[in-house]
Amino acid sequence: MLINAFLYAAIALAVLIIISLYRAYVGPSCFDRVVAINIISTKVVTIIAVISYIYEQEFFLDVALVYALISYITVVGIAKYVEHGRC
Repeated sequence: MLINAFLYAAIALAVLIIISLYRAYVGPSCFDRVVAINIISTKVVTIIAVISYIYEQEFFLDVALVYALISYITVVGIAKYVEHGRC
């Protein structure tokens, strides 16, 4: 029963990712797009952690950690790019 709840939560997060993709595409400013990309990456890390629990595979957590680090570096790089007025 608990695994079904986690599965439904992962599906709900996937739907929220689609909504965030819309905000990243339409966003009126660069800052809205950066925030949307950050939200998407956070939700993906959460989905990977939930899948790790469902399948009882701890190495998925390593994948989630690496994805979170790459996402952080990417968002910092985009923020530096926007800060210099290139967007």
